[in-house]
Amino acid sequence: MRLLGIDYGIKRIGVALSDERGKFAFPHSVIQNCPTQKCARLSLAQIKKICEENEVGKIILGKSVDYHGYPNPVMKKIEPFKTLLEKETGLAVEYEEETLTTYEAKEVPVIGKERYSLSNKKRKGWQGKMKKIDASAAAIILRRDRKSTRLNSSHTDISRMPSSA
Repeated sequence: MRLLGIDYGIKRIGVALSDERGKFAFPHSVIQNCPTQKCARLSLAQIKKICEENEVGKIILGKSVDYHGYPNPVMKKIEPFKTLLEKETGLAVEYEEETLTTYEAKEVPVIGKERYSLSNKKRKGWQGKMKKIDASAAAIILRRDRKSTRLNSSHTDISRMPSSA
């Protein structure tokens, strides 16, 4: 099942897609976001279109929490967005913690043939390429979800193991 990952931000929404089996995550696009209802509807319509065109089966939405696990202020906007997203797409939307995904995406992105990091962000053209970071952060959210899903499903139930006695 193909998954769609979302890194929700006040200004931009990063979008990523998995392969058909949901094993690999790839940055897809960045959608402009703004606080008006009209803009929110446009963002949701774009996400719905991506889901339909790519036969997405489930959406993974970044859950913004602080280092102690408490919701960040942006969660007040993410929660109603999640509800609208479920209504608009008809798909299940699950949370995956997004702590430091944007920072991680800034450290290792490969954009075109150039590699960028925080140390060379003053290079010409950095600002335009920074917008692509949000899609990379969404891919990291998807990868984390896949990793946690694999870990949770691969636990060995020791009560079913043969005894050595």
